[in-house]
Amino acid sequence: MPDRILVVDDEEAIREIVCAILAAAGYACKQAGSGMEALALLNSGEVFELMLSDLMMADLDGIGLLERTKEKFPDMPVVMVTAVHDISVALAAIRNGAYDYLLKPFEREQLLNAVGRSLENRRLKVENRTYQTNLESLVEARTDQLQEALRNLERSYDITLEALGDALDFKDAETQGHSRRVTAFTMAIAKEMGLPKEQIDVIARGAFLHDIGKIAIPDRILLKPGKLNEEEKLIMREHCYHGYQMLKKIPFLAEACEIVYSHQEHFNGSGYPRGLKGTEIPLGARIFSVADTLDAIISDRPYRPARSLGEARKEIQAWSGKQFDPEVVEVFLKMPDDIFEYVRREINAQSYPISYSSSAKGAS
Repeated sequence: MPDRILVVDDEEAIREIVCAILAAAGYACKQAGSGMEALALLNSGEVFELMLSDLMMADLDGIGLLERTKEKFPDMPVVMVTAVHDISVALAAIRNGAYDYLLKPFEREQLLNAVGRSLENRRLKVENRTYQTNLESLVEARTDQLQEALRNLERSYDITLEALGDALDFKDAETQGHSRRVTAFTMAIAKEMGLPKEQIDVIARGAFLHDIGKIAIPDRILLKPGKLNEEEKLIMREHCYHGYQMLKKIPFLAEACEIVYSHQEHFNGSGYPRGLKGTEIPLGARIFSVADTLDAIISDRPYRPARSLGEARKEIQAWSGKQFDPEVVEVFLKMPDDIFEYVRREINAQSYPISYSSSAKGAS
């Protein structure tokens, strides 16, 4: 299909000559006898690859026509046609967006050369934009593929971590299922606090793996049926550090391991292993602390039966500002009982995954 050229000039004879030359060269031409007529043609929806416009016209001159079309039709180059004494105006038109100009009277070859250069420039601009669009689409598609691969890899990590956490729960029968319950409780509170999904995912991993360092604790201490002596307590307390050391070399768990390291810290600085205080304690660990105590109170233990959720709320409130972050406690206390009842029921009925999305129903 030939390139379409709009020829604008208030002298019909000039329009006819120009169109005859261009038609002989294989171009399709349309004429406009004024700037306003040209504007009407352009606004009607007709598409032109190039506009040749006289500079000096009565109702709307070439400069005015250029100003009204350059933003709406950015791909259409404009070549100004002018007399020698208007050369300064033609140069101003180029500064304002015209591609080129022709001086009257011009030869056939001058016209065809100007038209050819202009159309080639348009072609290159359009091809470049198409290339950029295709490149952006390609990059977007590859990015989506990469993100999907990363999500799959992340999920495979989570499955491995769940198996590791379950192995610890099976070893320590007294707290079997604790890691999953406390993770779900932690996620429910974190969601209620309005934290973004990505941060909740990190907190969930830290919560699930909080006791992973107990793998390094001797069974004679970890599984001892009676109370621990002071030396054994000190050894048991090392599980926070052991867990941190086990996980810190895994880039995927770089943030989560800080929660593992800090999950026994208290808001007033009386916890261990580092005696962190207030916001020195990672937010995930502060949320976990409330969830961990909740699970301990409402779960059966060999030495006592489970207590009610109401009793757990009272005890956690009593330790607000001491063991627990008051802001986390405030959010926890406003959450309805059925959230925690639902989560606990789900854990008891089936495996409860770490994934944030799986907790949406229970935390909504």
